[in-house]
Amino acid sequence: MPHHKQSRSPAGSISVDGRYLVDLTGPRSHTLVLKPGVGSLSIGPSQLGGKADLHVDPCTPINWNVFDSFATPAGSPWPRFLYYTGSDAGFFDWAKERPIEEMSWVPILSEDIVVDASHSKLHGLSIDLDKLESRLHLKLPKSQISEYFRLSVAGDLSRFSADGDMPYSLTLKPRTSRRKSDDPFLLPDLGELNQVTSLTLQNEPMAQPISLECLGRFQNLTSLSLWGNFCDLDLLARQTQLTNLELRFMPDLGDLPPLTVWSLLDRFIAYNVEEITGKRLRQQIKVRAKTRPWTGYASVSQLRKPEWWTTEFGRPFSSWPKRLAKVGNEAYDVAKEALARASSLADAEAAITAFTIRFNTLKGIETSEREDLGEAVWQLSQSDHLIGQPITEEMAQRWFDAARGY
Repeated sequence: MPHHKQSRSPAGSISVDGRYLVDLTGPRSHTLVLKPGVGSLSIGPSQLGGKADLHVDPCTPINWNVFDSFATPAGSPWPRFLYYTGSDAGFFDWAKERPIEEMSWVPILSEDIVVDASHSKLHGLSIDLDKLESRLHLKLPKSQISEYFRLSVAGDLSRFSADGDMPYSLTLKPRTSRRKSDDPFLLPDLGELNQVTSLTLQNEPMAQPISLECLGRFQNLTSLSLWGNFCDLDLLARQTQLTNLELRFMPDLGDLPPLTVWSLLDRFIAYNVEEITGKRLRQQIKVRAKTRPWTGYASVSQLRKPEWWTTEFGRPFSSWPKRLAKVGNEAYDVAKEALARASSLADAEAAITAFTIRFNTLKGIETSEREDLGEAVWQLSQSDHLIGQPITEEMAQRWFDAARGY
């Protein structure tokens, strides 16, 4: 396939797989590779390595119009899904003319910013605030322009605010700690966004629980979806107007009110939830169907025993590639067995040192994997042993730091 000078091509004219020179940050600055069946494109700093298709320094302005020439074989704008890590919010202006199906943005900003998306044709926008040290205010797309606009915000939610027409649905994934024993996480007040009618709250199943006290601010909810670890579930009883309720990957549903609390409910899903309450919910679904049939979907599936959560989700290797995760889990099992037999701090140190060293020769241990291994060491230090005194977090961390080469 010959190289094309991208800027000469009319809008939507390029849909053939191949390599194209594009003026992304300057004349012919990048080579764009179109692969069969790939509808997404990722742009970000070189530190992302292979996770970004095109490397651009976070502070460098981007010529978003270079993508105007590209279309899918079916004729819709390409890329359909864009992932961008950086500071250039110009894609919101670009989207006034050219719709974006899904935009995932990790803003890297040195100062507070107001972004105007009110006239942007966006179907879905995901913002991850984990790299953000300033505040981001978003003017939401007007509903007549993006009728079914979905907004998702993850990370430090206290740095985010929005105003304008309410999104069709809102997903929040706050940054919680990995300690299930930590005090419940309290969601910050999100101002105008409290008016949404459809809300999804996401958390890890074994993370610090999110308190559902925050739902008191959401007075208009008709649809609520919860993923992961939550507490104060009894407060759900106040959400009497719900027509849809979904509970997924929840290890503790003990305080959940009976389904009769929601007289308008016509759709209910419980999936991968703790067994005891799950069985009760199955019963309640049947009883409710006798008095008022379910017009939507009602299902309780994948009931889990308590130990399933610790083996499947308690370990920090779940996001690792399969090959690395296998090594991680095997090393963890060996260390856990060694600690179960440990009768002195020297035994414990030997077990944790051996675990740590196992990863010194492994390729692919970057910052996030190192943090995961630190978490694994903390978990191991809390596991059963015969020492007769606790292994403190500081102690375990010291052994880990002394032995690791990553």
